[in-house]
Amino acid sequence: MTLRDIAEETGLSLAAVSYALRGIQVPIETQARVREVAERRGYQADPIARALASGKTGYVGVVCGSLDDVWQQGVAAALGRGLLRANRHALIVDASNSPEVEASLALRLVDQRVDALIALPIDPAGPHWKTVAERTVLVSVGDAIPGVDTAAEVVFDNEAGVYAAITQLARAGHRRIAVLTPAIVTTPDRPAEVVVQRAAAELDIVATLHTTPHDLDGASAVAGQILSGPDAPTAFFCLSDSMAYGVYAAARALGLRVPENVSVLGFDDYPVSALLSPPLSSYRWPIELLVDSVVERTVKAIDEGKHSRRKVLIPMAFPRGSVGPPPSRH
Repeated sequence: MTLRDIAEETGLSLAAVSYALRGIQVPIETQARVREVAERRGYQADPIARALASGKTGYVGVVCGSLDDVWQQGVAAALGRGLLRANRHALIVDASNSPEVEASLALRLVDQRVDALIALPIDPAGPHWKTVAERTVLVSVGDAIPGVDTAAEVVFDNEAGVYAAITQLARAGHRRIAVLTPAIVTTPDRPAEVVVQRAAAELDIVATLHTTPHDLDGASAVAGQILSGPDAPTAFFCLSDSMAYGVYAAARALGLRVPENVSVLGFDDYPVSALLSPPLSSYRWPIELLVDSVVERTVKAIDEGKHSRRKVLIPMAFPRGSVGPPPSRH
């Protein structure tokens, strides 16, 4: 079964049949008639032939910083569903929190001729992004990629979120706060180190940054070292809920209670966070708006070659039971 067979049965031109199967440039009634014939006669488009003819494969790469982070798992799955609704297929890869792996995977996806690459970048300053943007549509999520002609950027107002979190802990009475971050490198839209130190100076507190993996064992090990050290903090602000789970585990192993002995504040508000004991206080990005914005901009760039204006998302606070005053000293 070929397009020519369908054209002969429907009395349409090859071009009209092709347009009808793609849902463009012909009336809806014609599209329905062509699809009925194609389905009845078992027609299946050859994806390789389609790619050669159109220059498009229908695949979109999604490079995640680390799928050990439950928030990124959720975003990747939601992007996959959103792209599928737009008749695109997602190829999701995990950079394992490594800039080198990120560069290798991004370039490999481009070699596989993805129509676009959606990146949740670990290293926005990496030189590979310029090569990616020159060869395909590049959409950045979470961080801007400086000096690179991205088709779209959906970024987070991390400065507002980080400042609000540090202020929340300081107002609860905490003077020593540990901040857990996946990387201390300051990136254009995740200025954690800069904002934390500025907030600490303004609020007259001590805040220290600690690089922490997303997985439970790794985050628990880092948190345990911090809690066992001299001048241990009375509160943790974690730039991912998955890191906060490690603080809970470390506190339990040391016989400490949340929030009586140590307060914990997360970021991402993954659904399971509300089920912890006590429920984790956190911040949440509007995921549905994020996915809709990314998919819409990606498809528009693929189909129309149009670049979109930057979209900035604001975090929302979800206070629960994991933040309290610091333990009293006797």
